[in-house]
Amino acid sequence: MPEPLAELIAQRFRVLADPTRIRLLDQLREGPATVGELRERTGASQQNVSKHLGVLLGAGIVSRSKRGTYSVYEIADEGVFALCEQVCGGLRRQVAELDALLAG
Repeated sequence: MPEPLAELIAQRFRVLADPTRIRLLDQLREGPATVGELRERTGASQQNVSKHLGVLLGAGIVSRSKRGTYSVYEIADEGVFALCEQVCGGLRRQVAELDALLAG
């Protein structure tokens, strides 16, 4: 694998490696939302939500449009959910295996 490609892949994982960003993406899975709506749904501060949305926007994972005076964010790269499902599926298997070991 060429070094520039490996760096791009690693950068994508770094962007996704934050619990707040994962929670924001999960909320945006439901549909477009403003910073205020995402703040209410996640319980994070407006500054924190804005900061993380900026990172996701810079990575091309979300897009931003204007609705009056509000910025509305939505998922731009649906492929992010396939990656999340892969990780979640792996974690579910690990938890099930640990549960079986503890029960056995």
